[in-house]
Parts: sequence; structure tokens; C-alpha cells
Amino acid sequence: MKPLNIGMIGYGFMGKAHTNAYAQANHFFESEHHPVLKALCARNKEKAQHFADNWGYESIETDWREMLKRDDIDAVDICTPNNLHKEIAIEAAKAGKMILCEKPLAMNTAEGEEMCKAVEDAGVANMVWYNYRRVPAVSLAKKLIDEGRLGQIFHYRANFLQDWTINADVPVGGAATWRLDAEAAGSGVTGDLLAHCIDTALWLNGGIADVSAVTETFVKERVNAETGEKQPVKIDDACSFMCHFDNGSLGLFESTRYARGHKALYTLEVNGEHASLRWDLHDLHRLEYFDHSDDSVVRGWRSIHVSDGDQPYMGNWWVPGLQIGYEHTFIHQVADFLKSLDTGEPASPSFREALETQKVCDAVLASADERAWKNV
Repeated sequence: MKPLNIGMIGYGFMGKAHTNAYAQANHFFESEHHPVLKALCARNKEKAQHFADNWGYESIETDWREMLKRDDIDAVDICTPNNLHKEIAIEAAKAGKMILCEKPLAMNTAEGEEMCKAVEDAGVANMVWYNYRRVPAVSLAKKLIDEGRLGQIFHYRANFLQDWTINADVPVGGAATWRLDAEAAGSGVTGDLLAHCIDTALWLNGGIADVSAVTETFVKERVNAETGEKQPVKIDDACSFMCHFDNGSLGLFESTRYARGHKALYTLEVNGEHASLRWDLHDLHRLEYFDHSDDSVVRGWRSIHVSDGDQPYMGNWWVPGLQIGYEHTFIHQVADFLKSLDTGEPASPSFREALETQKVCDAVLASADERAWKNV
């Protein structure tokens, strides 16, 4: 097999999820390429070394620029706060490195355009980590929709609910809570949570034409974790928007970090002319499906346990009836990236595809700010 030397930038939650995927992909999916955990980059040398030792990286760097100079790095994985995505990606492209970037692609559409141009000019393989596409049940939903089983689509609705920032004592900034700092994150739940919902929606149901949104920031000031000073909170704590899809269907999206009792509730539902389907992250191995063509005496919602070998990805895992979990979605994404290198086909979602999600996010924020419908 051909080695694919990975340079990981960042060692937080996503750094672990991605590293585990690189380590596991070849165990379950065949490929000509074999990820090698070559280097881990983080500013804190001691913590970087601990992460590298624990996960099996061969070396560490404390400056990502130095890592990009290395000839033994083939692919760079960007697991940093959002405000660093653009600079690292552009420099990595100039260095001829393949790039796998955490979502959202960038702070805004303009930055995303620069990143797309950089990877396209350099001709380097690129991908963005929208992992929920790789949940087998969601991939099965895609298959059913593409086969026309739902008929004309009328409605798409999704929400992503959390509750971890309700306490006003939660700080802003720093390694743990940079997502509450607009300078590092760009936006709040729109870029962090709704971006996932939007990417999945574009994949399942096609483009979004226009949006009408509202946002709210419930805690107006928070203490900065690094300076100890209070500062205004400029990210959105909650966002809801309506939209028209290009296929004529209507969309309804909601996301918040103020839904007490929900740690990570992501649900979606699609209603069509002939059938409907729905999915819930808390029960991620099941797809709920309603088919109006069923005989009336047995017509109703059915629960499809997505664990059989003829369902997406599942033939590479356990025997039917034994499900998989959240971490496997990243393994699937790595496996698909390796397959793209084997075949020469572009990986998906590419930077260019992820830019479409970025455009929707920007339109949502502009709509909420101006209290008006916005075209995407």
C-alpha cells in the first residue's frame, strides 16, 4: 500500500476523532493508500507530545508553518479554530499538500472563495469534514431520495439543539470556549451547528435559493477566559430560518445552545409526494420511513435498523443487527477520501461544495441582521 503521511494541526475533540479514523480506516476498508500518523502540530509542546505519544504520531511540531515545509507530509488536517482555516489552507496548497479541513470551511464566503481558488490552482486533493453524510442511515436516506421513492419533495426540516452555554458564567475564548468568541469562530450556532444541517440538506435535497432568519444572543457579556475581562458576546446563541429550495420545496431549520435537556439533538425530516423519512442523531442507526403505497391496513411509520450488509457502509462492519456509532462516520469519511485517491475522483464534500454551505450561512446571518429575505 502507498503511505499517506498525515500532518494533524490541533489535538482537541476533532483531532481525536480524525486521528482515530486514520488509524482504523484500513482495518475495515480496502485501499491502495495507508494513512501514516507522521506529525502532530500544536502550540503547547508538552501537550502536543503527550497527544502524539498516546495516539501514535511519529513526531511533533509547534509551528504549522514548519510542518508545511516538511517533505514527509502528504496531507494536512486542519483541526483549528475557524479563523485559522484560511491561512493554513492557502499555505498548505502552495506547499502542494492535500488538505482535509474541519467545518465550517471558513469565517465567511469571501475567505472560502480564496481557499477554493488556492486548492484548485494548486490541484491538490481537498475535503471538508461534514461527517453526518457518512452516517449509514443518512446515506440510506440519500439513496431512497435519489431513487425517487419520495417523489416530489415538499418539506425539509432540521434542528440541532444543545444546552451547554445556558450558564452565564461560561467564559468566552481560550482553548475550551473559543466557539463563543466571534473573532475565532465567526458565528455561533449558525456556523457550528446549522452548518451541519445545511450541508446535509444540500446533499439530500439540492440547493437553497433564499432564506429568512432570526437570531438571538441571550447572554450579552461574558468573561474572557484568557484576559479575565468582560467582553460583549457577538456570536448567535440561537438561530431559526425558513427557506425555499431550488426544487420548490420549503425548508425550516432551528439551532440553539439554550435547549435545556438536549446535549446534541440533531434531527431531520423530509416529506415527499409518495413517502417521508426522518432521522435522529440520538438513534443514529435507525431511519424512520413512511410509504403511502403500503396497504392501508398496515400503513404507518416503520423503523429501519440500518445494520445489514446491503445498506451503506455496513457490509464493512459487523453482522446484521449490530450497529455502529458516531466515531464511525469519520472512519467512513477517511475511507472515502482514500478511495478518491485510488480512483482519481474528487473527494466529497470538496472545498467548492462546502462553499455552498458557507454561502447559505452568510445569507442566514445577513437576513437576521437586516430582518429581510436574502438570496443565497
